[in-house]
Amino acid sequence: MKKFRFVVIAAVLMAAVCSASAQSKVATVDMKKLFNGYYKTKMAMSALDKKKTDLRKEIKDMADGLDKAKTEYKALLDQQNDPVISADERDRRKQAATEKAKEVSDSQVAIEQFQRQAEAQLAEQSQRMSAGLVGEIQKAVADKAKAGAFAMVVNSANPEAVVYASTENDITDSVLSQLNAGAPIDVTTPSPLNVGTNSP
Repeated sequence: MKKFRFVVIAAVLMAAVCSASAQSKVATVDMKKLFNGYYKTKMAMSALDKKKTDLRKEIKDMADGLDKAKTEYKALLDQQNDPVISADERDRRKQAATEKAKEVSDSQVAIEQFQRQAEAQLAEQSQRMSAGLVGEIQKAVADKAKAGAFAMVVNSANPEAVVYASTENDITDSVLSQLNAGAPIDVTTPSPLNVGTNSP
């Protein structure tokens, strides 16, 4: 009887171990490859690049205006020191030079402020875009993992988190195919933006 009980307990333990082993099926995925290969990343990067170009043009126009104001200020300085003109005219030109100096200073401050705001806006938009795309990719990975009965998916692009990863259960290409199904753009060209490799 004692021996029978031992056999039953051993069988139950073996079944539990087998069950746990079956449930701990692990897959790997390269999040960097998914992010860079996703067509929406390419579209978002294209929109971001256009915005950068537009902002650079706007800053250049402002800088050109500043250069013109500086040239006018220098001319007014030269004119106010002209010995031929009357004292009243000299005072008028001196006043005009003072006003132009303020305009130059205000323009300089405005350009620097605009540039800071533009850089902050672009950084925030890029971060928001990346977070949204990573969220979509993570959902696609989760769907693929559930369909393949994987208990866990490890990001193989993060060398600090992964000591060894076999490519046997790598689902990167199948997830990427799913993400790019029906893409409205060419997905063969690589995207220049990289996602942080610590994403799951």
